[in-house]
Amino acid sequence: MTDSELTDTDQNMINVTTEPTPNPATKKFLPGRAVMESGTANFPSADTAAASPLAIRLFGVDGVSGVFLGADFISVAKRGAADWAAIEPLAIREIAAHFETGAPVMESRADADAGVRQERAEDAADADVIARIRELLDTRIRPSVALDGGDIVYRGFERGVVYLSLQGACLGCPSSSATLKMGVENLLKHYVPDVLRVEAVS
Repeated sequence: MTDSELTDTDQNMINVTTEPTPNPATKKFLPGRAVMESGTANFPSADTAAASPLAIRLFGVDGVSGVFLGADFISVAKRGAADWAAIEPLAIREIAAHFETGAPVMESRADADAGVRQERAEDAADADVIARIRELLDTRIRPSVALDGGDIVYRGFERGVVYLSLQGACLGCPSSSATLKMGVENLLKHYVPDVLRVEAVS
């Protein structure tokens, strides 16, 4: 772990640490406190960040291409040619400054959800299968993926195919295809025989 500190005489000083992720284009920033009270929020571009004052701040840092908010971390993605040596201290400064103001991380959960891809229409006969898929994702897969600064979100089940959305550090990660096929797909097929394969959707 690479520790990066912002010095401040304020008694509410925020100590932001960073961790690498399996995706070299994404870093995980930990402010040492809760970020999202529930769920996660994904902002793949500045145009989608209106609901989050924190995400807006981070998109103001030159080179930032994506922001993902988890329970206690922020994953920041950079554009290909951008340099972490330039981005990291500025991102730390913006994260610390945001939490020091006491402003909310999200202005409106509804606004954030409005831009999220809707789940596919599903057959009511698949309700039990879908419930088992969701339970496995929530208890066995998503907590593990969160450790790497990302998320895998359920998007639908149709004719044996589970549709999932990769977010945060998972998006664009060189190992994401292997994670889906060797990890997620194998686990779901083992516990839910109705699952034939897993596909990623944007």
